[in-house]
Amino acid sequence: MVAGAMAFAPAMAQTPLKMAYALSKDSHYGAGAKAFVESLGANNKDFVIEEFPNSALGGEREVIEGLQLGTVDVAIVSTGATLNFVPQTGALDIPFLFADLDHARGVLDGEIGQGMLEKFPEHGLVALAWGEQGFRHLTNSKRPVENPDDIKGLKIRITENPIHLKAFRELDVLATPMAWPEVSTALQQGTIDGQENPLSVIVSTKMWQLQPYLSMTGHVYAPALVLMSPAVYDSLSAEDKAGFAEAGKAASKAMRAYVDQVEKEGLETLKANGMKVNDVDYAAFEAAVQPVYPQYYDQFGQELIESIRKAK
Repeated sequence: MVAGAMAFAPAMAQTPLKMAYALSKDSHYGAGAKAFVESLGANNKDFVIEEFPNSALGGEREVIEGLQLGTVDVAIVSTGATLNFVPQTGALDIPFLFADLDHARGVLDGEIGQGMLEKFPEHGLVALAWGEQGFRHLTNSKRPVENPDDIKGLKIRITENPIHLKAFRELDVLATPMAWPEVSTALQQGTIDGQENPLSVIVSTKMWQLQPYLSMTGHVYAPALVLMSPAVYDSLSAEDKAGFAEAGKAASKAMRAYVDQVEKEGLETLKANGMKVNDVDYAAFEAAVQPVYPQYYDQFGQELIESIRKAK
């Protein structure tokens, strides 16, 4: 009788958690979310993650505020959004700071990056891991951009990130901070001429449908972050916290793998769909934004910026 009773015992209810991100399930954010859900499910059956892609719960600022308030449980966001909450993360968004992906990943995985993650609880957030978007490039509807003169006067959507804004203004760009959900309409209506994003975003959003020109500026490395609401995290057991941390690492690994793949194949996809792709005079762009660096030194400290540049 005991065995029979156990067989018909109701399953323990799972705790539902909302996970938000700005892009589609087919994006690098979606790959990270999928890995997070699978990792957590393999180690803990007490939680079920409901994904809200495509900014379904609002723009990134609203999502982060939701994490602080406890109305969003988990999120994958860009550092363009976290700058307003954890200012130190803005140093990673300085243009022409990282030499390549290996350099950037080494900084994030090392003392500098891990130290930044530890700052988040001071601001009502829990940072589980660094994710990745890749290096940002420029698309536009007007012309190929090969040198700083070509970009002058273009109306370019940028993230709501004053670090980027300073550099684009130095280049005489009509930089327009705009939340991501508004960008497609603005491009269609001609309110803006272009936008800048990593290949992972340009490919996953099928930007070739809206923009004919892609210039490989590689002007900024774009990390991502896997964040959690303290309302959930602080209620967990030590074992459950370890499981969520492991899920964060799985999400990070999946996003990096996605970026590696799109760096290999993304350009061919974009070209095959009609985008005109060109390289740029990188040194000329790098030199053109150097007058802004003293402002970055004042904001983040020259020691931090130089330690990032020199990190191996």
